[in-house]
Amino acid sequence: MKDLTQLGAVQARAGILRRDFTALDLTRACLARIASRDEAVKAWLCLNPQAEAEAKQIEADDPRPLAGLPIGVKDVFATAQMPTTYNSPLYAHHQPAGDAAVVMMLRAAGAIILGKTDTTEFAAAGRDAATCNPRQPAHTPGGSSAGSAAAVADCHVPLAIATQTGGSTIRPASFCGSYGMKPSFGLISTEGLKPYAPSFDTVGFHARHVEDMALLAGVFDLPDNGAVGRITLGLCHTPYHDRLTQPMIDALTRAANLPCALPFTLPADFAQIDSLHRQIMFAEGAAAFLPLAQTQPGGLHQDFCDRVNSRTSGTMRAAFSARDRLTELAMQLEMMMADAGIAALLAPAAPGTAPLGRIPGNPLFNAIWTALQMPCIALPAGCHEGLPVGLQLVGPRASDAGLLRIAATIAPQLLNMETPFAPT
Repeated sequence: MKDLTQLGAVQARAGILRRDFTALDLTRACLARIASRDEAVKAWLCLNPQAEAEAKQIEADDPRPLAGLPIGVKDVFATAQMPTTYNSPLYAHHQPAGDAAVVMMLRAAGAIILGKTDTTEFAAAGRDAATCNPRQPAHTPGGSSAGSAAAVADCHVPLAIATQTGGSTIRPASFCGSYGMKPSFGLISTEGLKPYAPSFDTVGFHARHVEDMALLAGVFDLPDNGAVGRITLGLCHTPYHDRLTQPMIDALTRAANLPCALPFTLPADFAQIDSLHRQIMFAEGAAAFLPLAQTQPGGLHQDFCDRVNSRTSGTMRAAFSARDRLTELAMQLEMMMADAGIAALLAPAAPGTAPLGRIPGNPLFNAIWTALQMPCIALPAGCHEGLPVGLQLVGPRASDAGLLRIAATIAPQLLNMETPFAPT
């Protein structure tokens, strides 16, 4: 039998429907892959002891869209069958009574929740994930959705759930060489997700094919703004282009050869977005971690204590002003795109390739779009010295399904410009 772990989600669903193999075969193959690889990759914090039993119950003709597909879930979502630790010693033995809304939806769609993937502590700061980059273990997979990105890129599972408050879905996808999507803000329920900055916290996901992300988009009922006609992309180096490294500059230079790409420059005042994002994120983060700082200060990482201690009336007032300004900038950008006939922007997904160590990496090239609450899709765009390089598509708010169609069109073109890095 073909190595089932190499199949994408859509391919695996088709194989189950054709009775080429069963959901149990697929689940066992994924568990075997984890057993052989995760000592090195360290993508998982725990596995579902009932996974095989659940897979055995899936019939070949089950019509549900995710029936029989093993999926990883970032360990910031509540799961009734497995611990939810947030990678924090304060929650080392935390067992929720019920599932987060996203987990409930995945189960209802027939997915097998294979386990919980590693994360930066509380998906925010503090402890880094232990996860390695599956391409080169000395390098980071990115954060905070480290385990989800690495598990998909290393073929442990075809799909994994992530989150993004700054760049926690898109940047790990870029570093690990997978696809990733951060939908428009607020379109997927965050009930049962540990909050960090509610103005930005967004459920995302990782996959190895665009069509697999579209499969999840359907499950979560992401909006469709209609058919995409002639595609014109705005190639946007962002206001922070001086922070790009040569591998990313090279990828953008190659992308400029796409027949649909036109140069797109943001006005100078868009450079303030990173600062505005941080004002809101740190203010909301201080509120989110204040209860733990007051009740369990001895076990809370100093990063969070510092954040709480910076909480002042001036900080909180600045966050309100920052939200107002971001709304203005989002409207301005969408009007600029519409006036220029640009369906989406193509921008760097990170400063370059994954740095050494376990640090999450610089979110500068992600936070700008997270702050504007726009949908983003990470696209592999080759590799440099064995490490993946990724770009990202950014679309107007609520253009999620259309953005996926654009991604499906240009993804092969990006990969044809340079041979992609093959899975281990």
